[in-house]
Amino acid sequence: MKKITVENLVRRFSLKVVAGENQLQKVITQSRVHRPGLEFVGHFDFFPTERVQILGKKEITYLNKISEEERKIRIGNIVQYHPPCFILTAGEDLTYLTHHCNEQGIPLLMTKQPETTSDFITRLDAYLMKELAPEIAVHGVCVNVSGIGILLRGNSGVGKSETAHTLIRRGHRLVADDIVVLKKLSPQTILGTHDEKTKEFLALRSIGLLNVVRIYGRRAFQDESRIALDIHLTKWQKDDLNNELDQKPQYIEYMGVKVPSLEIQLQPGRDVAGLIEAAANNWYLRQQGYSAAEEFMSRIEADISGSSKQ
Repeated sequence: MKKITVENLVRRFSLKVVAGENQLQKVITQSRVHRPGLEFVGHFDFFPTERVQILGKKEITYLNKISEEERKIRIGNIVQYHPPCFILTAGEDLTYLTHHCNEQGIPLLMTKQPETTSDFITRLDAYLMKELAPEIAVHGVCVNVSGIGILLRGNSGVGKSETAHTLIRRGHRLVADDIVVLKKLSPQTILGTHDEKTKEFLALRSIGLLNVVRIYGRRAFQDESRIALDIHLTKWQKDDLNNELDQKPQYIEYMGVKVPSLEIQLQPGRDVAGLIEAAANNWYLRQQGYSAAEEFMSRIEADISGSSKQ
């Protein structure tokens, strides 16, 4: 199971540590946060104790309105479950909450600038989802072609990196070369990214290692991209039939997520980068409900139907 620490949150969101500064190594394993509104009024049937607990204006207003004795009971009922941490977004440094957190060894954090709780939760959820998502590493190249994330696979030396280089020169972007980290964000979404060590680097045989940002500018690289298409680059097979009008959709699975997949055979002089651009544009049109093959077949059927009536 993947995990991060409370200290990671402090650094990532520039949070102020109000209490529990010696407990910042506490582990976070859940990719969603929780607002303990129901728990403050005594409902604990579905309390997700392993999640980060967010206290916004609603929760703080409620705690400030009740009596000191009742507040002590309400807070005590929650801190006894020892969640990873509490984060205040209301911009108030609450002495009574600080006391409970120090007593129970729970980090109490606060945003340095008051912000809408829902906005902060959106940012924090997105961060946790990416950091804690199941992941695998695959050998290949990830590029973003006209806003569409594509994973290029193939045997070593087949020309994946060279093809990516051509795409970059045409204005598209590199995400990762050689090692592509795939993260499962949802049952339908795979995110492709790099492993930090190879960030911005592209390795070309006979040339060496290139930093695409230094050579082609910031537009040549992006950190991550949703994988919409998987393309397998293979050597040219002389007797293979590759011009079927209505190819059946093929898929490949990564961590249980199906990704549309196709094969492109390589041959000297063939514009592979151009074919990848065409594949990306064709995928986009299919998402809009258009199929060139279906339109072509409908024209043929209409022509046959018209001829039979004559």
